[in-house]
Amino acid sequence: MKMRMQIGSLCAVIAASGFATTATADMVEVVGGQTSVLLDLELIGSVTDLVLTGVSDDTIVPGNLGPDSIAFAITSPDAASNPTTFMYDTDDFITTFSGTIAHRGTITFNDSITLGNFDIAFDEGLGAFAVFDTFFDGTGLGALFQIGLPLTIAPLEQTFDVMGDLLITQNFATILLDLGLTDTDLTGADVGDAFVQGFNIPGPGGLALAGLALFGTRRRRG
Repeated sequence: MKMRMQIGSLCAVIAASGFATTATADMVEVVGGQTSVLLDLELIGSVTDLVLTGVSDDTIVPGNLGPDSIAFAITSPDAASNPTTFMYDTDDFITTFSGTIAHRGTITFNDSITLGNFDIAFDEGLGAFAVFDTFFDGTGLGALFQIGLPLTIAPLEQTFDVMGDLLITQNFATILLDLGLTDTDLTGADVGDAFVQGFNIPGPGGLALAGLALFGTRRRRG
């Protein structure tokens, strides 16, 4: 299961990243924002037969990790489908966070392999936050990337930022092998970076504000 954290595993991740909680003592929920992804396409192309051939119109190009990055909008909690449900107590993030940061938007490889509508949530098996593909039938291919070290997390009252390396999960590595797209087990390979930039409102009473505009500048392809 991808949520309900193991406290010890998360503490190890937090300690390794040098993160310290900020004492503001408010329960908040992520209601919007964007996640930028910068893939090392040269590296990916050197070890797999994957070639990025397109992105959906609802992606944000470029994202906030530079001209070659792609950003995916975080959905609001009252979205008709795939709503974001992530919330936490700013005074006690480690023992209170729960839910999923959901996104809209897809990327396509080789003109035929489409991934997207990504979820970010804590994966108990990995002991870390992971990126899940949910594009096909709301379930998708599961955990594709672990957000690895160096990891920075800033769960503040008004914003929620996470940045870390994108590491290929064993699940995705197995899929690539099974599809004949590589002959190498790529589990743990660092293939890029992810930068979550969420904005928050106070917990359950804040749903009325869920229609707020996306955090940051939304730049689309011309």
